[in-house]
Amino acid sequence: MANTKKSVADRIKLGGYDALFGVSESADAAEHIIEAPLGDLHDFKDHPFRVLDDEKMEETIESIRQYGVLVPGIARPREGGGYEIIAGHRRKHASRLAGKETMPVVVRHYSDDEATIIMVDSNIQREDILPSEKAKAYRMKYEALKQEYLQRLLLLYQSIQPG
Repeated sequence: MANTKKSVADRIKLGGYDALFGVSESADAAEHIIEAPLGDLHDFKDHPFRVLDDEKMEETIESIRQYGVLVPGIARPREGGGYEIIAGHRRKHASRLAGKETMPVVVRHYSDDEATIIMVDSNIQREDILPSEKAKAYRMKYEALKQEYLQRLLLLYQSIQPG
């Protein structure tokens, strides 16, 4: 009698990055994962963290050569075309050095303040950050949070005004 049971691996069906990272087909059309040409990926304005060609970068390059980019970056559309990288500057650099032409990115629509907060939070835990980079990053995050707070305060004030 033949074994008709399927293994767990045979029963799992993934339709690409979107399925793997929880972006459903019915999800908001404002969020999707694409293979973006590296030339269309632009650095975040005033990105405070340096990208070094060190031993860790060599490991990342080798991993990308062998397996590709395993975790997509995060980017948002730019007004002038292409995408602004929010998270994934090191992956982009390593992809280029590994000879890749594209990189997977989750494309989301974020305000400047939201993008700044996510950029800082996604990088601040790295071990090799200089104190000056941390200081600039925290300053950027503080300013973004302050702007968001002021915007909410203004909306609240406007909503309670007689009118």
